[in-house]
Amino acid sequence: MSLKNDIDMVKEELNSEEKFFEKAVVTEKFVKKYKKIIIGSVIGVAFFVAGDIAYNISQANRIDSANEALLELQENANNEATLARLNSLSPALHDVWLYSQAVVSGDMQTLGNLESSKAQLISDLASYEVAQQTKNLTKLEDYASKQDAIYGDLAQIQSAIILMSINKIDEAHEKLSMINIQSPLSKVAKALMHYGIK
Repeated sequence: MSLKNDIDMVKEELNSEEKFFEKAVVTEKFVKKYKKIIIGSVIGVAFFVAGDIAYNISQANRIDSANEALLELQENANNEATLARLNSLSPALHDVWLYSQAVVSGDMQTLGNLESSKAQLISDLASYEVAQQTKNLTKLEDYASKQDAIYGDLAQIQSAIILMSINKIDEAHEKLSMINIQSPLSKVAKALMHYGIK
C-alpha cells in the first residue's frame, strides 16, 4: 500500500510541476508576443505620473507666487510691477484685488472695466456696484433680470425705491412683488409695499 501511495504522490507532484511549467511557457509566450505593448504602457504610465506630479508642483508654485504678490500689494497698493505680476500669475486674483480697491475708493471706471471680467463672481459684483452706485434704473433692472445675479433681490428693492422716489408707485410695487417669499429680503419688500407710499 505504501508503495502505491508513494507512486500516486509522485504522479501528483509531476502533474503539478507540469502544470506550473505549462503556465510559465504560456506566460512567457504572452510576454514575448506583447512585450512592446507592455513596455510602452509602463513607460506611458510613468510619463503620465511624472507629468501630473510636475503639473501639480508648477500649480502650487504659481499659487504661492500669486499669494506673495498679493501680500506685496497689501503693503504697497501702488506697485504696478507687482500688480502686473499678479495678473500674469492669477488673472482671477488680480481682478479680486482690483475690485476690492475700486469698491473702497469708489473707482467707477475700474468697476466698469471689471464688468467684463472672466471671473464670473467679480463680473457679477462689479455689475451690481456700477448699477447701484450710479443709481441707474436700467442697469439695476438689467442686473436683477440676470438668472444667477448674487444681489438680484437687492437690485429689485433699489429699483423700487428709485421708482417710489419719482412717484411711480405701481411700478415699484410690481418690482417688489417679484421678490421671492423665501428671499431674506422678502420682509423688506413687504414693508416697502406697505409703508413705502409717500
